[in-house]
Amino acid sequence: MHVVATAGHVDHGKSTLVRALTDMEPDRLAEEQWRGLTVDLGFAWTRLPTADGGGDVVEADGLADVVAFVDVPGHERFVPNMLAGAGPVTAAMLVVAADEGWQAQSAEHLAALDAFGVSRGLLVVTKADRADPADVIADARSRVAATTLGDVPAVAVSGRTGAGLDELRRALADLVRGLPEPDPAADVRLWADRVFTIRGAGTVVTGTLGAGRVAVGDELELSGSGGRVTVRGVQALGRDRGEVPAVARVALNLRGVDRSGVHRGEALLTPGAWRPTSEVDVRLRGDKAGELHRDLVLHVGAAAVSCRVRPLGDDTVRLALAQPLPLRYGDTGLLRDPGEHRVPAGVEILDPDPPALRRRGAARERARDLDGSDPAVAYVRRCRVVAPVELRARGFHPDVPVLAGLYVDADLLAELPARAAERVDAHAAAEPLAAGMPVEALRRELGVPSVLVSRIVDRAELELRDGLVRRPGVSVLPHAVERAVQQLERRLAAGPFQAPEADDLAELGLGQRELAAAERAGRLVRLTDTVVLAAGAPGLAAQRLARLETPFTVSQARRVWDTTRRVAVPLLERLDADGVTRKRDDGTRDLS
Repeated sequence: MHVVATAGHVDHGKSTLVRALTDMEPDRLAEEQWRGLTVDLGFAWTRLPTADGGGDVVEADGLADVVAFVDVPGHERFVPNMLAGAGPVTAAMLVVAADEGWQAQSAEHLAALDAFGVSRGLLVVTKADRADPADVIADARSRVAATTLGDVPAVAVSGRTGAGLDELRRALADLVRGLPEPDPAADVRLWADRVFTIRGAGTVVTGTLGAGRVAVGDELELSGSGGRVTVRGVQALGRDRGEVPAVARVALNLRGVDRSGVHRGEALLTPGAWRPTSEVDVRLRGDKAGELHRDLVLHVGAAAVSCRVRPLGDDTVRLALAQPLPLRYGDTGLLRDPGEHRVPAGVEILDPDPPALRRRGAARERARDLDGSDPAVAYVRRCRVVAPVELRARGFHPDVPVLAGLYVDADLLAELPARAAERVDAHAAAEPLAAGMPVEALRRELGVPSVLVSRIVDRAELELRDGLVRRPGVSVLPHAVERAVQQLERRLAAGPFQAPEADDLAELGLGQRELAAAERAGRLVRLTDTVVLAAGAPGLAAQRLARLETPFTVSQARRVWDTTRRVAVPLLERLDADGVTRKRDDGTRDLS
C-alpha cells in the first residue's frame, strides 16, 4: 500500500477529488458533512492502474498497488489536524482550485510539506470546468518548485464532470511507484492520528505505518505512559488482517487501554526500542535561529508539542519539549508559530540525547560540534562506550570500533591499553606483595563495562588470572623479601626436605603474604601454611621415591627424604594431586 496526503486551501475540492477517485466518503463526521468542509482527518483508498495502464493490479494480500489518501482539513482553524495527517507520510497531492488559484492555506500547507521534507508530490488543479487551469498550474508549479517537492507533475481535473481523472490515476501510479521501499524489519512507531471507541470492540487507534509491521497479538508500548497494550485486531482497507507490513493505513483494536489512556499524537512503539526525549538538537530549514520566537509548537508525525527554542548557531537550535517524544536522529518535523499562523522552519533532528549546556559559551561550542562532526560518532565519543541497543534506539549507526559487542570511542580505545598497564603498575608499586590488581578495581579505574576489561588486558599484554590482573612473568620481590627468600633457599639447599618451623619463618620475616608472593614468583612451594620447601622440591622428591620398591609407606618415603612426618604427609598429598603417586586403600602408595 502507498499513502498520500492531500493538502490545499479550504473548499478547493480535496474531499470531492478523493471521493471521485475512490467512490468513498472521506468526510466521516456528521459535522463535516453538514458544514461541507473537512474538520478532521478523512481516509479513503483506491487501486491503481498497472504501469501500462492496462487495468487493475490484484494480488493475494490485497495491499499491493493500492493508494490510501489521508484527506486533511484545509481551513486555517484546523491546520493542526492537517499536520497530524501530513506528518507521517512521504508523498502529497497538493490541490488548488482553478477558479480561485493560490490561497492562504495553499501556502501554509505547502510550507508544512516543505518543512516536513516531503520530496514526492503531485499538483492537482481542480474545478477545471469553471476556469482555464493553465495560469493556476504555472503559478502553483513555480511556488512548489522552490520547496523540497521540486518540479512536480501537474494534472487538471473536474470532480463534477470526471474530466482528467484517468490521467490523474496514471500520474498517481507513477508517483507512488517511485517512493522508497519501507524496511519491514524496522522498529514500529505508529503515530496515532485518530482514537475512538467501538461498542463491543473497545479502543481503536488509526495511523500511517511507515516502517516495520504490525500483527494480531503484538505487544506495543505507549509513548506517553510507557504502558503496554496488545493488538487485538488489525484492519487495513476496511478488512480484518492477521498482519500488515509498511507502508499502510491501519486501524488497531487495542487491549489493555481505554479511550482516555491514549491520545492523538502518542505513538505505539516496539517495546524497548525507543527512548523518549525532552530535549533535542535540530537543524533548521527556513528561518534562522535568531529569527524564531522562543515559544513554538513542534510537529513530528501526528504529535504536536509545545517547545522552548534555544539558538545554538545560525541554523541549529535546541528544543526543550513540554512532553517527551520518541525521536531518533534523522527524524524530520516542523516548527509552527500559532500566534502568527505560519511555519517558520522545518527541522531535522541531529541529536535526540544532547549534552547539557552549563558553561558560558557552551551553546556556540555545541553549534560548532554539530557543524563539524558526524553526530553519531560524536555521540559515541561523548558517551565513550555505548551498547548497540542504545545507539539503535536513538537512530545512530556510527562507523566506530566495536569491541566485545560494544561501540567504543576510537580515541578511548587507543588509550585504554596504556592506561590499564599504568594502573596495574601503580597498584604493584603500592602493593608489592599483592598477586595482582583486582579486575573490578581496574574496571572502575578505567570507567568501562566489565565485558571490555579482558579485551583491554589482552591488548595491554597483561595477564588476567583468578580475578587479578598483573604483568606476565613478573617475579621481582621487594628487597627485604628477596633477601629472606635467598636465606631460606640456602638453608634448603643443604637439606631439601628440612622445612623450617613457623618460628624460623617468622624470624626471617616471611609471613603468609611474603610466602605467597615468593610462591607466585616461582621461588618456593607451600605445602601448608607453615610447611615451605624450595621450588624444585616436588621433582626431587619423586626422583628419590623411585629408589623404593612399591608399594611404599609414609615411613619409607619419610626416610628416603630424610625428613619428618610433618613434611612427608603434605608432600605425598601434593604428589598425589600432581599425579606422581597414587594412594591405595591400605594407605600405601605406588608411583604412577
